[in-house]
Amino acid sequence: MSNSVGSERSPYAAFSGPNLGYVMEMYELYKNAPESIDPELAEFFKRNGAPETGGDFFSSTATSEGTGGNPGDFLKVLSAYKLMDAIRAYGHLNADIYPLNDRPKDATRIELSAYGLSERDLEAMPASLFLTEVPAQVENALDAVNYLKSLYTGKIAYEFAHLIEEEEKQWIQNSIESGQLAVSLSADDKKQLLDRLTRIEGFEKFIHRTFVGAKRFSIEGLDTLVVFLDELVRRSEEAKTKKMLIGMAHRGRLNVLTHILNKPYEMMFAEFAGVPSEPFLPEDGSVEVTRGWFGDVKYHLGALYKGQTGMDRFLAYNPSHLEVVNPVIAGQTRAAQENTDHPGIPVQDTNAAYAVMVHGDAAFPGEGITQETFNFSRVRGFQTGGSIHVIANNMIGFTTEYFDSRSTHYSSDMAKGFEVPIVHVNADSPEAVIGAALFAFNYRQKFGKDILIDLIGYRRYGHNEMDEPMVTNPMMYHDVHNHPTARQLYGESLVNEGILTAAEVESLDADVFAEMQRAHDKVKESSADASTPSNATPEAVLKGYPRDLQTGVSEERLRRMNEELLSYPESFHVFGKLDRILKRRQDPFNGKGKIDWAHAEQLAFGSILQDGKPIRMSGQDIQRGTFAHRHLVLHDEKSGEEFVPLHHISDSNASFVAYNSPLTEAGVVGFEFGYNLEEEKTVTVWEAQYGDFSNMAQVMYDQFISSSNAKWGQQSGLIMMLPHGYEGQGPEHSSSRIERYLQLCAENNWTVTNISSAANYFHVLRRQAAILGDEAERPLVIATPKSLLRHPLVGADLKDLTEGHFETVLEEPNTGKKVESVKKVIMTSGKMAIDLAEKVKDGEGFDHLHIARVEQLYPFPSDKLEEIIKRFPNAEEIVWVQEEPKNMGSWIFARQYLNEISQGLQVNYVGRIHRASPSEGNGTMHKLEQQRIIDEALKN
Repeated sequence: MSNSVGSERSPYAAFSGPNLGYVMEMYELYKNAPESIDPELAEFFKRNGAPETGGDFFSSTATSEGTGGNPGDFLKVLSAYKLMDAIRAYGHLNADIYPLNDRPKDATRIELSAYGLSERDLEAMPASLFLTEVPAQVENALDAVNYLKSLYTGKIAYEFAHLIEEEEKQWIQNSIESGQLAVSLSADDKKQLLDRLTRIEGFEKFIHRTFVGAKRFSIEGLDTLVVFLDELVRRSEEAKTKKMLIGMAHRGRLNVLTHILNKPYEMMFAEFAGVPSEPFLPEDGSVEVTRGWFGDVKYHLGALYKGQTGMDRFLAYNPSHLEVVNPVIAGQTRAAQENTDHPGIPVQDTNAAYAVMVHGDAAFPGEGITQETFNFSRVRGFQTGGSIHVIANNMIGFTTEYFDSRSTHYSSDMAKGFEVPIVHVNADSPEAVIGAALFAFNYRQKFGKDILIDLIGYRRYGHNEMDEPMVTNPMMYHDVHNHPTARQLYGESLVNEGILTAAEVESLDADVFAEMQRAHDKVKESSADASTPSNATPEAVLKGYPRDLQTGVSEERLRRMNEELLSYPESFHVFGKLDRILKRRQDPFNGKGKIDWAHAEQLAFGSILQDGKPIRMSGQDIQRGTFAHRHLVLHDEKSGEEFVPLHHISDSNASFVAYNSPLTEAGVVGFEFGYNLEEEKTVTVWEAQYGDFSNMAQVMYDQFISSSNAKWGQQSGLIMMLPHGYEGQGPEHSSSRIERYLQLCAENNWTVTNISSAANYFHVLRRQAAILGDEAERPLVIATPKSLLRHPLVGADLKDLTEGHFETVLEEPNTGKKVESVKKVIMTSGKMAIDLAEKVKDGEGFDHLHIARVEQLYPFPSDKLEEIIKRFPNAEEIVWVQEEPKNMGSWIFARQYLNEISQGLQVNYVGRIHRASPSEGNGTMHKLEQQRIIDEALKN
């Protein structure tokens, strides 16, 4: 499409005499004070360097009408430069990107008159002044302007002036202006494209007619989203990509499942008919689906397609919370890119997999999780080498018009802050959509960065097919009802080109409908024998994890590992104060002191790595630990170089990383959940800076982590650590809101603990690692300590780690010795247990009570607690003691179990009264209230 006429010509070749003198004078000013001259002229000098002597343009074309050898001629050329740069920067405002043609176009920034130019002025200037590669049909600057307008104001429009890197901007400009993005399809290609559009539309029409009133959230109006994904698949296969992972909400999801994931028509129609769809799975195993026993609606389900070319396609399972799947699919993508079967840092291959995130036009600027996910794009622990984002732009959100939905011109504008190129494309132009997909894929491959495609269409029906949009959006839907579909428009264009006849176009539509009817007939034939599915919880789930799984590690192994963890290269300088603190970790192996919480954690991690399980940990400040206790990553005090001791232990054959995460909870929790789904054998840990910070990730707990197995058959072993404990630091730094996790407990869906023992922490980590990938796998919530991290009563002896297993209940050793005297059995957990233990000390004066620490709150250890109660024949009451208010914490959850095992004993509560806020904001008041709880709990 282009040639190289004038491609090596210097822009200064145009100037001679006074013009060149003026240019050189301006350049001298630019060198000394760039801000003193016109910004566009400064940009011209920045781009082209110092003026060169010579040139004949003005001298040979000077006329009395306008191009004489004077500074004004140069300013005309500069104005032409400004005009052409404006076309590149603002052409999108005048582009033909709205299928309904219902938005005004703005050409004011790209009109000749705005720059004091006439067509005659431009005709007198050679095109080679302005274009690096000049197409053969472009002879002068006027041709160049019209050529640029054809590129930047057509069915596809670009925004990239906001990018900082000049290399990126130049590459994008060259890609557009060289014609690389122009799609040239053969007649056969166009026939295939029409066939594809006919199937996309025909699928929706068939469901609409056959299953009247059924919700499907159709793709109609954005049919070419499938065409876009088709092109990505084609390019990915050529690039030998191993996996494409797609995250999207419900709009158009069924069509993507059918035509991108190749889920058979029979399966889709069976789901609409309410009969089992599994019998229609392809016999070659190319399509894999999972389903939980409780299930989910069809437009939340996902699938995996194993391509014959070696590239898999995955559509993530997703609830109705729209954008929340974005970080999940990003985490899955990162996992799919990493090799973790060696010590040190995982090896990442960003070409192995990539994510496609399909957004809604109202949700994209409206949901903060979108911004959180974009922020991952160049963060070392979370980047995936670039995601391809697509706004499936219906130009409406449910019933909300754009002017009530956002404060920006485009729904895509938020992405500009992350230096992401934005391409707007008319969804009624399938060939332009293919060009946009080609551009997106090439950019991602070239720069390893995110890119955003704004696919602008409309929504043919209401929010769902039962809605009547004329009630709330009459003006838009008058236009929609009169607007032909993408298939109709493309069919007409092929008829006009003489590629097909109108009869052939209609015949194709009839053939597709007949194919779908045959698929539906197969479903009807089999539905008579279909049995009603059961939503009973599977036995394997109810069975739970293995009881008393042995997780001890030999002393010899721990001792050797501990020595290696405290050995650094001679050239590495640990901060002196920290070095002295860490060296104390030798003491427990020499018969002195205890193994504290962080020490037990590091030994657990090391042993897990030796067992062949990779570990990935993230959270705000987790390398050091919020409470300066962890120190998984050391920093040379002279060079800042990092050193990770866990990378250097013997017999390790798995990777370890600990990433300080961005200051976001929902995004990071979703990312780690996704990572663990993809890499199920990896011990994946997220720690909140304070437990209550996880409030911001509540949607991830509700919609994904607690229920993904029941809904979608997706198991997760994600570990969530939530610092919890009342130390007088106010409402927001006390409670992890443990009651919220307990409220979600059912069907052995996850494990919730509030641990008061470093040894138990060691064992629960090893237990969790042991069940990864098994039927027993489930997420683990740990309410972890703050002030107790170094507490002697929490610390472990060496033998506590070499023997045994995780104890769901620990008994206070200094109470309950005189069985007949015990009147009160106290049950508590976490920091409250240590507060009580400090008071009872050697047990003297407390013969009337026995204390049991409930380390695991769910599954609730009823059997072990019942055994304890039975030991005390004269007991009169069970007392649940907690630091949280009565309407919070674990009391409401535990009470039902305690009543079941009470054997007639009274079940009482001691703790804070009902409160609206989790804790006092005043330290003195906290101490008084905490002391009151302790005194009341221990009284005779």
